Amino acid sequence: MVCRSCGWIHYENPRLVVGALATWDDGILLCRRAIEPRVGYWTVPGGFMEVGESTEAGAIRETLEETGARIAVDDLLAVYSLSHIGQVHLVYRGRMLESTIDPGPESIEARLFTADEIPWDDLAFPTNTWALRHFLEVRGRSPIAPFGTPVDAPPPPRDLF
Repeated sequence: MVCRSCGWIHYENPRLVVGALATWDDGILLCRRAIEPRVGYWTVPGGFMEVGESTEAGAIRETLEETGARIAVDDLLAVYSLSHIGQVHLVYRGRMLESTIDPGPESIEARLFTADEIPWDDLAFPTNTWALRHFLEVRGRSPIAPFGTPVDAPPPPRDLF
């Protein structure tokens, strides 16, 4: 939108969401949401990047806030472009630096899941499903080329985000 009087342009740019799929031994760290949208559903720890931080630092901060786990980021797993809601999600692979898990106020609980225990039917967002599938596909391999938004994935309903 452009002001006809002064020429000022109102930009609506995508927001960056950053998160990390972190592990401890064979466990994959997930948290169960205590906030809307999708209260009670499991998610990869993540959230909106803040001004003044790198995407990696944002993923580390969000993981700490939501799970209490201190992590190190290893590499970028995926970039998901969600143009229908104006978001770009960057999901990193990481590892927990210690086994401590202590969920923050945005999470009902946080825990480690083996690949066979992942609660596929109770994941909060399609991006969680994509990230976990992509993670399992390349688990143990390094380096990797980051994944993108699945081409066959229909856009999810807006109310999921």
